[in-house]
Amino acid sequence: MQPKNMIEVKNISRDLPLGGRNLHVLQGISFTVIKGEWVALTGPSGSGKSTLLGILAGIDRPTSGSVILDGYEINNLPEAHLSCMRNEMIGIVFQAFNLIPTMTAIENVEAPLYIHPHWREAEHLATEMLEQVGLKDRMHHMPYQLSGGEQQRVAIARALVTSPHVLLADEPTGNLDSATTRQVLQILQYLRMKLNLTIVMVTHDPTVAAYADRQLHVMDGRIVEVPQKANPTKEDSRVSA
Repeated sequence: MQPKNMIEVKNISRDLPLGGRNLHVLQGISFTVIKGEWVALTGPSGSGKSTLLGILAGIDRPTSGSVILDGYEINNLPEAHLSCMRNEMIGIVFQAFNLIPTMTAIENVEAPLYIHPHWREAEHLATEMLEQVGLKDRMHHMPYQLSGGEQQRVAIARALVTSPHVLLADEPTGNLDSATTRQVLQILQYLRMKLNLTIVMVTHDPTVAAYADRQLHVMDGRIVEVPQKANPTKEDSRVSA
């Protein structure tokens, strides 16, 4: 059976006005991500990686071209429809965690479910996801009581509690030390296999990018695929509570 395309990017360009002229941030980018694949977007700062990820998430819109997510072209959807699609089909993790400081870990994870069809199951689903990321015993802690790695694990649980098809991660280990980075990546690796997730991750770190099946290198708004070396990290790394 032919693998299913989860993401199709077709000739995406993004221009931004700058000093009376247009800055070409992205220029004619096309690629496909199949269901269950982990793709890393690499490249120097300012190359357009995060802009591209924002377009995949429907947070930004391209100047031209199209993004098809699981068969739906998202860039022309009305904002209300796009918000519903993001809530149900896309999980997003950022470098800065973005947890709500006045809410406990479980309350942060429950938050996306308040506007989701499964809102009645919010507490159960949030508890289950925190257990998956090894934080069952920390779910009533406030963010300031958690380490950076624990906060990022809460952010991952929050991104995945709605059972999205795609996880988009923007430098998810950028604020973490090397040991915690490895732990977070192993969690993503485990959840990807367990949930059959498709992952697109922005990173500037070649060690982090090596966890992906494939790397797409962004340079001056264009993209080239990087041959992937053998990955020694493919073992099933389960998370201990």
